Amino acid sequence: MPAVDVIDETFLAVPPGSVAKAFADPDAWRRYWPDLRLEVYADRGDEGLRWTVRGALVGTMEVWLEPVLDGTLLHYFLRADPPPGAQVRPTRLRRERTRRQLAAKAVALDLKTELEGGRRPGCPPANG
Repeated sequence: MPAVDVIDETFLAVPPGSVAKAFADPDAWRRYWPDLRLEVYADRGDEGLRWTVRGALVGTMEVWLEPVLDGTLLHYFLRADPPPGAQVRPTRLRRERTRRQLAAKAVALDLKTELEGGRRPGCPPANG
């Protein structure tokens, strides 16, 4: 089992293609995960991306975009370990997992705010 195993889900009231566009730009990856170097190994179009991860962590990461009702369920997975040879104490690993969990939710909520564009609850998405 990886030392850092993060799973998150957030509903965005926009079509999967709109969310996919937000993740398509490598500059966005550097903003969202500045200490990770990502390389796409599976571009699934409107269904999301899968990356290999290097840098502060080594492993894999995925965003899976599932069409649900009038929007998208953004699934986020990060499965990684400290770099080879890194001596990491258990307390630091716990802090790192928490930090990555909070960062995942922050990315999802920032996208939700940006892509939904002030959509009022109960109203259909503007892009749908």
